Amino acid sequence: MGLERTNPAALSPATGFSHAVTATGGRLVLLAGQTALDSAGRITGDTLPDQFAVALGNLLTALAAAGGTPGDLARVTVYTTDVADYRAHTARLGRIWRAAVGREYPAMAVIGVVRLWDEQALVELDGIAVLP
Repeated sequence: MGLERTNPAALSPATGFSHAVTATGGRLVLLAGQTALDSAGRITGDTLPDQFAVALGNLLTALAAAGGTPGDLARVTVYTTDVADYRAHTARLGRIWRAAVGREYPAMAVIGVVRLWDEQALVELDGIAVLP
């Protein structure tokens, strides 16, 4: 099993994501959207970066329960209720990502939405992983 990250020179530099990720072999794990819910089902964190850290932790917890590691992530989609706020915190979000996942980035997208299922949620992450 392997994940090959491709970042063609003809495209703008990939910063915090990979342009393409090729998965070979292994098991496919589809990870449901995770927000900053605590174990009691309450949204925690007042800022987007605080909620991002919890949501990412929840995504990685689900991945670990399926037998995966952060390096197995092939794709992550970030949904946010405020793209401008997300962009304003890019450096901090990058530090949160690197502390939890490392410097290998999956294919990623950030999508602005009107609201999320939990009204207090500012961000939600879902993903696809390929396990050996």
